[in-house]
Amino acid sequence: MELTTILPTAFQHRGHKLRLKAPLITGAAALGLLGAATPSALADQPGTEHLRVTVNSAQPQVHGLTDSASDATCTINQIMVNRYSECEWVAVHVDVMREVNGTPTVVGTVDYDVKHQMTLLANSANWSETFTVSKARVTREGNDVHVNIAATSGGGTKATVHFSQGHILDSGTANGSIDYTTAAIPKGTVNPKAKTHYTYTFTKPGIISGSVSYDSAVYRCDNYYGSSRASRSGCAIPEAPTAVSMVGIPYINDGIRKLRANGGHYGDPNGGQPLHWMINPTQEDKNRKAVCSVPVPPDMQSAGRTSCDEYPFASTYEGGTHLPENQREITWVNVQENRSQGGTITAWRNKMHVMDGDPFYVIV
Repeated sequence: MELTTILPTAFQHRGHKLRLKAPLITGAAALGLLGAATPSALADQPGTEHLRVTVNSAQPQVHGLTDSASDATCTINQIMVNRYSECEWVAVHVDVMREVNGTPTVVGTVDYDVKHQMTLLANSANWSETFTVSKARVTREGNDVHVNIAATSGGGTKATVHFSQGHILDSGTANGSIDYTTAAIPKGTVNPKAKTHYTYTFTKPGIISGSVSYDSAVYRCDNYYGSSRASRSGCAIPEAPTAVSMVGIPYINDGIRKLRANGGHYGDPNGGQPLHWMINPTQEDKNRKAVCSVPVPPDMQSAGRTSCDEYPFASTYEGGTHLPENQREITWVNVQENRSQGGTITAWRNKMHVMDGDPFYVIV
């Protein structure tokens, strides 16, 4: 199934409003935001009285191309994410099954929903999640169904559920939380991507239990910029694009603007394709040499603009000659401007935990 990642309609930066003209289309496997729901193992097994459970599939959507820490919001049967938060709202349906005249028959139903709010932290690899289980709507023999909730994580992170287990679904709303704790991350390390796997087990007196499971968005923790003096561990949702601004870096900004005016669209939040960060110094050097191993033009030499700046950046998977000529450019700048750009990019990567393969845009 193909999922559509809808980017926000506008991005504000220093008075610039950027309209996102076209959605990104990406495969479900690439996003990894929602695993297939696992229904009850007992389908319509004859000769048993059991619970059969199904859960609706949610459509994951990127909620914000921002550097804010605001929580993502969502509506029923959607997962909304930004760089540091996820809202997942899932509808669950339970059938109470009984064999009637030799045929498995629904003799009662239970319908409720669960709303998750996960908030990651840029400066800690420990975070929390809250969730709310709504009061169930039941028919016939759907009363008195109990639920237990479990959650597991990965990538060096442990999930601990706090919930009044055995909650009776039709008795009222119930709240719970999940604490996430991550083992100490060595400096310079990026942990494997992970996600939360939620499992719901349902019981009813005299009835064989049923269960269902689904997944959260993918997240990732790192201490890439850590040092021997301090940890800079933090976690983010890597498939949610962020953006780095070249506003205020005049020649580089102007060069990217001219490229976009002539049809270059990579890294353009106004409907273009994202760039993808690359951590590979050897390839980065090859990318830079592939486009910048040319003499400094005499007029640039006279102006003191002797440093070659390439776009897309050499430190991206689109850098060097990976894109056609009409999708890339070089700009001659002074050394100080190149250093200023490097400092801007490092600060942005640190703040947004941008690692190898992460998508991003460039604001000009």
